[in-house]
Amino acid sequence: MNVRRSAAALAAIAVVGAAAAPAVAASPSPSPSVAKPSGLFGSGDPTYDGVWRQSLALLAQHTVGVEPAAKAVDWLTGQQCANGAFAAFRADPAKACDAKVMVDTNSTAAAVQALAALGGHDAQTGKAVTWLKSVQNKDGGWGYTPGGASDANSTSVVVGALTAVGQKPDAVRKDGKSPHDALLKLALPCADGGAFAFQPDKAGKLAANADATAAGVLGALGEGLVAGPAAKTAAPACSDGARTPAQAAANGAAYLAQAVKKDGHLVSALPGATDQPDYGNTADAVVALAAQGGAEQARQPLAWLEKNAAGWARQSGPAAYAQLIFAAHATGTDPRRFGGQDLVAQLNATGPAPQTKATAQEGTGKDKKDDDSPFGVWWFVGVCLVAGIGIGFLVSGRRKGPQL
Repeated sequence: MNVRRSAAALAAIAVVGAAAAPAVAASPSPSPSVAKPSGLFGSGDPTYDGVWRQSLALLAQHTVGVEPAAKAVDWLTGQQCANGAFAAFRADPAKACDAKVMVDTNSTAAAVQALAALGGHDAQTGKAVTWLKSVQNKDGGWGYTPGGASDANSTSVVVGALTAVGQKPDAVRKDGKSPHDALLKLALPCADGGAFAFQPDKAGKLAANADATAAGVLGALGEGLVAGPAAKTAAPACSDGARTPAQAAANGAAYLAQAVKKDGHLVSALPGATDQPDYGNTADAVVALAAQGGAEQARQPLAWLEKNAAGWARQSGPAAYAQLIFAAHATGTDPRRFGGQDLVAQLNATGPAPQTKATAQEGTGKDKKDDDSPFGVWWFVGVCLVAGIGIGFLVSGRRKGPQL
């Protein structure tokens, strides 16, 4: 899940023609056209992916037990508009959102998943989910922007947001249709591999899309960006039987398993460029395969990523490191020893230094000021006196010893 589908088309313009660039960089512009806020992860231009990459970075840190920097979290919450929506990036958060601000479902849903995981942000996530529900399409799904045709990727990331706040996606309906109804309409039959399409073309036809399939599998399972391995290991198999979300997920996983079978990775082609490995979507496929059929089903693409993804992640930035951490988490792999790389340290280095236990305590008021309380110094002195008396009795007893 790179810059994020619809925005990726804009971001890709910056990388087409770069001789050895990876398929789609998570932070595509090498030189930002806007001033980079101090709380933001990554050094690339945040115009198209600021909230997205920040959300993934914070979510990844939380997943591995790292406490994000307070200013990083504050930057993300400060990007929210009054109506609850998030745009990809707002250079001036102090300025109220107006009709010119391009809010989108993907940034909003990703922010919800990150803030819900961190906890303590119910007001922000509540407003965001209310906005997402207000722009749900009549087919039960979501497009990238409000009013846009539903697509598998946007619908799935919103499903993850609903799950993150404890809501059942299938119960969130518009005109009687749920997100799962929208996803099932985008699922292809087994004759076409069982994949998900991104959305119908102008003629209404569906075409298999690996990126949409990885997202669609998670959406059909009701999972978010972070997913663990399925409880039961089962090789994915395609079936045109009952059209249920679970079967659609299995069909999609079967497509992904076949797609990575030859080389261990998915392939991407940008306009004007030759086919090349798609690192980000391969990482997403690992998460989808593990979530649907267990970690063993994702071993081949995971091994390929461990061997080959280091350079891509360094060039692409925080969202890429987050994707690899999600892949490691989904398969029970140590992200601090991922193909000889410490993904956690590398992610942390792209943004504000995470909190330590000491700074976390300071943030909750547990600092030196506590010594000024009535139970500070004098309580400590009292404990020492009592302890001293006890030690005196103990020493006295030992001196007396047994009487022979």
